[in-house]
Amino acid sequence: MATVSSIKFIDNTRIAANLDNYEDIDVVVAPVIKSWRESMFSFEWLNNEGQIRSINDLPDKEKPKRERVEALLAAHKDIEKPVLGIGLNDNVEIGIGGAEFLTLAAHKLTIISVHVPKSNLEDFKPFIHAG
Repeated sequence: MATVSSIKFIDNTRIAANLDNYEDIDVVVAPVIKSWRESMFSFEWLNNEGQIRSINDLPDKEKPKRERVEALLAAHKDIEKPVLGIGLNDNVEIGIGGAEFLTLAAHKLTIISVHVPKSNLEDFKPFIHAG
């Protein structure tokens, strides 16, 4: 099983040109998922009880994403930080790196390093790990 200390989080390459617009924070997973459950996209990864689906229960288009992250974990490779934001309904949205975030959560990680837009930093205070 992966642990926080066994994973090296690296900057997400898809926002590399704009990193100065983002803040790096460590978030507590459970409240993030609880908020993200309100997203119109959460049904692909979460079941009706709000639990992350097993790889076999994921939609076909999501399975390869999960398999890619599982392969990175198995090979002890670096993981790109997911990019989180705040949606129209004031809930957390997982932008880039949803498969990374949710696969790590499925592995029972309780704290994950992420990028958030500096403009949303105040909204993320309830989710920031205080350690």
